[in-house]
Amino acid sequence: MGAILKSTHEGVLKLGKINIECHVLEDKARVFSSRDLIKAFNLQTEQKDQPRIFRGFLLKIRLVSLSNGELSNPLANPIKFKSVKKGGLLTNGYSAELLPEICNAVLKLQNNYMLPVEYRPAAVRSREFLNIFAKIGIIALIDEATGYQEVRDRDALQQILDKYLRKEYAAWAKRFPDEFYIQMFRLKGWEWKGMKINRPSVVGKITNDIIYNRLAPGVLKELRRLNPPTDSGKRKTKHHQWLTDDFGHPALGQHLYGVMLLMKLPQDGEWDKFYRTLKKAYPVLGDQLELINDEE
Repeated sequence: MGAILKSTHEGVLKLGKINIECHVLEDKARVFSSRDLIKAFNLQTEQKDQPRIFRGFLLKIRLVSLSNGELSNPLANPIKFKSVKKGGLLTNGYSAELLPEICNAVLKLQNNYMLPVEYRPAAVRSREFLNIFAKIGIIALIDEATGYQEVRDRDALQQILDKYLRKEYAAWAKRFPDEFYIQMFRLKGWEWKGMKINRPSVVGKITNDIIYNRLAPGVLKELRRLNPPTDSGKRKTKHHQWLTDDFGHPALGQHLYGVMLLMKLPQDGEWDKFYRTLKKAYPVLGDQLELINDEE
């Protein structure tokens, strides 16, 4: 067992109407305590029942995620840390980056009719949370809530980019489902003629805005540098081919999933309504939103 770390920064994270205490540890890990995860997923019961409810909840999530060691293993091995503000109280914590993954696992259980009745409130919260942040978004939110953004390393942005972007582009693989474009055309009030018809250049600009510009701080800017237009005005590769397999592509998939959920809510032609919701759920992180003049 390694050394028990201390919480160096503490704050309150506001997720919609829910306030959750969050911590930054000595090794820069961002965590929630088990008590705060119980609160986050609305699993509060009588005090004596909370440990049982929470253990059962985590067991269900681990069973559905056995093929995902990045989720299953950390849930089985909580991070023990000391909260200085609480007199050095020893606490079980869980990485903040697991929260969106837990949300996805809860909804998967519900979709497969495997979610016990007592965990239904967790499914409601899971949908709410996925509409508020992407994986990188929760890091930025916690840093703001705790004040840690003021003392982050100067190379923090580069560390994020290194996680998201590869040095050389990968072989082509389809990353954007047809449904993404179908919903875009529906909300814009455009006639959909199928995937084989060349899409107008504005589709690439919109994709940059609602996807890459909101994926992580600086990602779109770096993609433009790595993947510039050729003399013909076209890009040699697709932006997503520069994303890393271990972090960039999963983050893209999760962000796409959240955006497509928001896309399905408005009626036909209600792009402005969708875009207002998008800006609240997925604000531009780090850089100010700039005019986008190039294609995906």
